[in-house]
Amino acid sequence: MTGQPGFFDVQDRYQALSRAGDPLESLRTMIPWENFRKHLKKTMQRKDNGLGGRPPFDDVLMFKVLVLQALYNLSDDQTEYQIRDRLSFMRFLGLDMDGRVPDAKTVWLFRERLAQAGAVEKLFARFDRHLEEHGLMASGGQIIDASIIPVPKQRNKRKENEEIKAGETPKAWKKKPAKLRQKDVDARWTVKNEQSFYGYKNHINTDKTHKLIRRYHVTEASLHDSNAFDDVFDENNTSKDIYADSAYRAQQREEELKARGYRSHIHHKGARSHPLSEAKQAVNTRRSRTRARVEHIFGRQAQMGGKLVRSIGIVRARASMGMKNLVYNLQRFIFLATPAPA
Repeated sequence: MTGQPGFFDVQDRYQALSRAGDPLESLRTMIPWENFRKHLKKTMQRKDNGLGGRPPFDDVLMFKVLVLQALYNLSDDQTEYQIRDRLSFMRFLGLDMDGRVPDAKTVWLFRERLAQAGAVEKLFARFDRHLEEHGLMASGGQIIDASIIPVPKQRNKRKENEEIKAGETPKAWKKKPAKLRQKDVDARWTVKNEQSFYGYKNHINTDKTHKLIRRYHVTEASLHDSNAFDDVFDENNTSKDIYADSAYRAQQREEELKARGYRSHIHHKGARSHPLSEAKQAVNTRRSRTRARVEHIFGRQAQMGGKLVRSIGIVRARASMGMKNLVYNLQRFIFLATPAPA
């Protein structure tokens, strides 16, 4: 009869994982997880003084659970299952084989409190300070762009959509609270490359030198990219160079940037009756070589189990995409901090 695995059996399996190149090992050992504790503790302060019931899970451990969710785009139920099933997840979280595992409801409640408190933005900013402390200052210029984040499509009637766009809640929904909780009244439709998308936009600013996300802002998908320019603009970048595609180009913006001492490399924009000259097309091509760096970020995020956001409402979408942006930076930091093989 086979018994439970002993200490050395588990250690042997951990060593085998390391030899196989467990991607979570560097994430576990190279990220200063304790740096997040202060902000987490402030957000997650409990009013029951810890009296009665089972003790809560450690805040940093729960934060690392959300990191796993963002890294693999897992639902709450899948997160619970994968933690129980995967030894690499257990080691990353510092859980024992026979220890307690956060269930799906606990994960949801923890993420919900962070989302409602807007804490993910503070956690993102805290890690940005860590990057600066390690010499990874925003430098080389800034690249601004946006990516559409899809959410499950809503099967609403035309009149209901009209009421939502007007900022009103359909009367029929008010009588059915359970149905209303399942309706996303913040997401919007947009068209890109002749395709329709429903959801939100992740507006980001990355620095040219390190390809790290320095600022982000999440909006409904229908908002034009250029309207979020000021929300992600980074005055801390050591370079005055600005890169963005033609959606961000406007005469007033060009004049304002020049007046502030910035060098605009925003793509030239043609018009139906005034197509771009060959010279300006050539300029855009040169600028695209730099601007493409931001596309690498969106591509990496798409590899994290896809970009679909399962949450409902813009508050939760901001928390989900904030975690996605933060996790990208965690991985990018590991890449930049790891010496190249000789």
